[in-house]
Amino acid sequence: MNLLLRLIWVLIRAPFRRKLHPLSESVLQMRVMPNDLDLNMHMNNGRYLSLMDLGRVDLLLRSGVLGAMLKLQWQPLVGAVNIRYRLSLLPFAKYRLHTKIVAWDEKWIYIEQRFEQKNRLIARGHIKALFRSPQGNVKPEEVFGLLKMNIDPPAIPERVRKWIENEM
Repeated sequence: MNLLLRLIWVLIRAPFRRKLHPLSESVLQMRVMPNDLDLNMHMNNGRYLSLMDLGRVDLLLRSGVLGAMLKLQWQPLVGAVNIRYRLSLLPFAKYRLHTKIVAWDEKWIYIEQRFEQKNRLIARGHIKALFRSPQGNVKPEEVFGLLKMNIDPPAIPERVRKWIENEM
């Protein structure tokens, strides 16, 4: 239920926040709630992954991709996730979730998501995602084409490139 309420909050707030370029960074301010905790009384490792969905929804909404995607019956799909936890988030702690597309290739879009508290890195995740239409996978160029943008893919960051190589 907590994540449903957070999703509704992201959906309600997005139209009132500034629009984002697809390569801009989305930042959500959040707080660790009691049902985010595990037996060690810090945020559960699985909860990070669920909250990362909210960051991607915010980026899709504010960049205009979500509306177009829904009209075309495209589904966003996650192919792989790599996350590194550095510090704990304790009960009721405030933190920020940063979400940014960092690169893409002929099939996948690579997204970096960071949890930060007081400018300290708490956790960093990398996501390999794509969109699927009723006809099959959608190339990243088609996604940006929806927005009438011709964007050259940025160079794949070294840590993402290494993850891609090791993931195979």
